[in-house]
Amino acid sequence: MSSNATCNACAFYENHVANTQKVSENAGLCRFNPPVTQPEANARGLWPVVSATDWCGHFADERKAA
Repeated sequence: MSSNATCNACAFYENHVANTQKVSENAGLCRFNPPVTQPEANARGLWPVVSATDWCGHFADERKAA
């Protein structure tokens, strides 16, 4: 795997905005899969929060995804 194939370089990565409306420096949301459901029926689904330097097998280069 290329050392550049990290979450922050992936087409499915979105900068994570905290409740303070400030972008978290080393965290983002993985938008590859739909939100994960929660145990309570009335709770909303959540996108997985990942580190910008994480990686997975679903990496898609931002330049090639358009």
